[in-house]
Amino acid sequence: MKNNEIPYKTYLTEQELPTAWYNLRADMKTKPAPLLNPGTGKPLTAQELTPIFCEELVRQELDNDTPFFPIPDEIRDFYKMYRPSPLVRAYCLEKVLDTPAKIYYKFEGNNTSGSHKLNSAIAQAYYAKQQGLKGVTTETGAGQWGTALSMACAYLGLDLKVFMVKVSYEQKPFRREVMRTYGASVTPSPSTETEIGRKILAEFPGTTGSLGCAISEAVEVAVKNPGYRYVLGSVLNQVLLHQSVIGLEAKAAFDKLGEKPDIIIGCAGGGSNLGGLIAPFMGEKLRGEADYRIIAVEPASCPSFTRGVFAYDFCDTGMICPLAKMYTLGSSFIPSANHAGGLRFHGMSTILSQLYHDGLMEARAVEQTSVFQAAEQFARCEGILPAPESSHAIRAAIDEALKCRETGEEKTILFGLTGTGYFDLTAYQQFNDGVMTDTIPTDEDLARSIAALPKLPEA
Repeated sequence: MKNNEIPYKTYLTEQELPTAWYNLRADMKTKPAPLLNPGTGKPLTAQELTPIFCEELVRQELDNDTPFFPIPDEIRDFYKMYRPSPLVRAYCLEKVLDTPAKIYYKFEGNNTSGSHKLNSAIAQAYYAKQQGLKGVTTETGAGQWGTALSMACAYLGLDLKVFMVKVSYEQKPFRREVMRTYGASVTPSPSTETEIGRKILAEFPGTTGSLGCAISEAVEVAVKNPGYRYVLGSVLNQVLLHQSVIGLEAKAAFDKLGEKPDIIIGCAGGGSNLGGLIAPFMGEKLRGEADYRIIAVEPASCPSFTRGVFAYDFCDTGMICPLAKMYTLGSSFIPSANHAGGLRFHGMSTILSQLYHDGLMEARAVEQTSVFQAAEQFARCEGILPAPESSHAIRAAIDEALKCRETGEEKTILFGLTGTGYFDLTAYQQFNDGVMTDTIPTDEDLARSIAALPKLPEA
């Protein structure tokens, strides 16, 4: 297909919607390290995880070998309300940048939740309903995961309790109200409603909270209330599995076009959207069938990949969750109150951490003001107001396209546009008013939290 014949948007048909999620771990030569029991230091068993997670989700979490998991018909029917999502050629951005690069983005904001999070939310809610549970608990940063899960729970008739990072609860009141409209209860975290919340508030008075704090509270409420389980919107293997629908669709759309990306870029906080976008492409790379340059982009205020360590750590600030081997800044690290709430997590997915550690992908950290410069440039060209999280990927995509302008290389760039930013206008207002700042942790800040990493018990 000639360059000028490539459409702005490429859609798959409903019949081409993936029928199975792809488990990237099946092709990984070095598997992600197992979750550990913090008390014994031994790998967690399914029996130990089922009081926290739904039974089927535990099976998906622990399975490193099954390459494909069939998507239940009920979930595929729900997907059809907003999937397949488009692969978009950013012709207008290319023109403004005067680049020979071809820029594509996979747009995941074409649903009411405004993000990719709904792909896993409906799956986790479905398995909770199948198990006969009354409801679920969760945390949310920017509110996209909480919004998506509230939609899924309303659809299936499940109760939902959400702990929302306090700074986002205050910055994004309208996203909070969408969750409440769908029937969820929403509590700013850390709160006085849980033992963990009260402990964190006593230790860090006036804290703006973090995803790690909110996770601790949600897990505590789940284990103390019969008929409830905890669900998580990122980081876990099961979530990256469900999000593989993004990459599977993107690859199928590229195949339709007779195209192939050279560079694949995604924002990285816990890892759900990046892991989902790259899954089938990374699978090809692992099997030696193709090669791609893959870039994870994180905020300079919470630089888990670029300044963290690869070690076992708690996934939550309250230190009640299992230990995961990941790139981490330490579970006691509480990042500054930047506007990319979905990226304010101290660690990274164990899958992505292992791939990064093995040199199969690269990472870069970008500052908040630079991210919003890219966001506004993209909005003015492409007509979509991007979420702050997605805008990290836009920043890197623009930078790579500008390098192509300098070198004359005709690279094909794919990035994930994970969601829209219409509930993030406070952030855009601060940027437009010139009062947005960049906060980058010092080496001393990181050394303190990293020094507090758990010491594993002797085997």
